Amino acid sequence: MPVTASVSIRPATPADAALIHQFILDLADYEKLLDTVRATQGDTEAALFGAQPRAFADIAELDGEPVGFALWFYNYSTFVGRHGIYLEDLFVRPAARGAGAGKALLANLAKRCVDEGLGRLEWSVLDWNAPSIAFYDSLGAASMDEWIIRRMTGEALRELAGV
Repeated sequence: MPVTASVSIRPATPADAALIHQFILDLADYEKLLDTVRATQGDTEAALFGAQPRAFADIAELDGEPVGFALWFYNYSTFVGRHGIYLEDLFVRPAARGAGAGKALLANLAKRCVDEGLGRLEWSVLDWNAPSIAFYDSLGAASMDEWIIRRMTGEALRELAGV
């Protein structure tokens, strides 16, 4: 990675739908979860660029070339009394890691939080992903070890919904 590399962050546009979907697949492959991806490029495009988008994305470029993305949405904390940002996905291509793209994506979201008066920026990381955990720790991100994520999908979701 050249020392003179320049990282920039920009909001994603509809023209980025295929790129973002590929980043999602690349992230899933890195996380050893590629077989669980059901989202299509059309799903990604609709979620981010449909009539009422509920998710958003930013693109990291290194010397004008897309190398990573952050996909996020607003959440709300009843305890803080403010909205926040939940970072669903953060991914930088392996060849571009170490150039500052991941930090720039997070800094961009942190600035959005500050500028919009949001209460927090949060995300999850897989417990085996030591390089990412070390990176997040280096930025001052706190581990929320006392919280356990719960998820309901598929048949359990349908059964609870009564359908």
